Amino acid sequence: MPEHQIRILTFNCWGLKFVSKFRRERIEALAQELIKSPHDIIALQEIWVLADFEHVRDTIAKRLPYSKFFYSGALGAGLAIFSRFPIISTSVHPYSLNGAPIDVAAGDWFVGKAAASVVLSHPVLGQVQVFNTHVCLCCWIYFTLTINHQLFAKGGEDGPEYNRAHRLVNAWEFAKLARQAAELGRYVIAAGDFNSIPTTLPITVIREHAGLTDSWSVVSPSESNSLSAASPLEAITRFGVTADSPLNSFSGGKPLDQHTRGFWGKRLDYIFYRQPTRHYRTSQTTYTLKCTDCKVVLTHKPPGCLYSFSDHFGLESTLEIRAVDNADADMPHGMRRSDDPLSVELSPAAIGTTIQALTSCYRFSRQRSRRELIIFGLCLILLAALAVGSAWLPHPWINPYSLSLPFSFPGSQPQCFMRVSSTETGSATLS
Repeated sequence: MPEHQIRILTFNCWGLKFVSKFRRERIEALAQELIKSPHDIIALQEIWVLADFEHVRDTIAKRLPYSKFFYSGALGAGLAIFSRFPIISTSVHPYSLNGAPIDVAAGDWFVGKAAASVVLSHPVLGQVQVFNTHVCLCCWIYFTLTINHQLFAKGGEDGPEYNRAHRLVNAWEFAKLARQAAELGRYVIAAGDFNSIPTTLPITVIREHAGLTDSWSVVSPSESNSLSAASPLEAITRFGVTADSPLNSFSGGKPLDQHTRGFWGKRLDYIFYRQPTRHYRTSQTTYTLKCTDCKVVLTHKPPGCLYSFSDHFGLESTLEIRAVDNADADMPHGMRRSDDPLSVELSPAAIGTTIQALTSCYRFSRQRSRRELIIFGLCLILLAALAVGSAWLPHPWINPYSLSLPFSFPGSQPQCFMRVSSTETGSATLS
């Protein structure tokens, strides 16, 4: 295998047990497809069933002998990484804001969306930290509900300001993890289903704070929201559409928003990368990663099947390893210069919008908590009144039904919990 490049594949398998259609058949077809693939690293999302992971692992073990299945939350993270290079260490970081327990249909809180990572030992680059994530899909209550095969997949790019807090917190925590990895002298590769289109604030936070480069944007810099594709196939090749495409058998009949209709789908899956902030090698030669190819894959149907591999398409990226003179060798610990393009921070506009969304979510949560507390108190009063009044009921068999009346009132949980300091002027701070 050539060591001058790294080929990565990210793919959302849609492997929900008892829910996903043709799950076993699709996983089997995917495993057979991966045998023939030339990828060095594969990141899978929504592979919830351990037996499915083991089947894929055993099938491709000769090509990718190293793998890791990650656990998080009550039902698992649904994340797995396969690698041709040895795995040194692994970690998983559950997102602190991850849906609500009462939102059973979306299921984000139960599955424990997280950022998983492995540190690989590469023969040329040294340590490479690979992240795999599936960002929270549910932004809680949106005015538009899209009901599809993923139960109630709540989402979209519009709605109240407080609804964006879940993805923003996920993006902020993910960006911090990627940035910390680079500061430790590691090359960073980040892949997964981020459930946000490129122009949204969560992707901006990831790009700016973590200094990550989007592989698709490197090879397709002409992407613009002012343009639209003439056909679904052009949308895939031109805009990198990976979800809600009319060419996907599981997307048929779904209600689509304006952006999705204009672009024949959405680009929700990404492969990011960046160089380390510090180089600890003693050699006078250092290496950089540069994306030379990025394309949407697994758009065809499995042999002999009338359905797609998943409700998403896969994304493949080729990163070329280039040797450069170590111009920073005379600097302490090989630290990069301050004018390095990777040394970036969040813009004031992004910070302001993020804080505004988190503050709005915090205030909405407090208002909802007060309302639920009042409802709970009224239920207790009603329960006490019914308990006393039950002595005058004409028939004893009515008592159990009357006492259960207070518990029939619908209740819900607070929307979000976060470390946000709020004042009367509406300011807030991220931690």
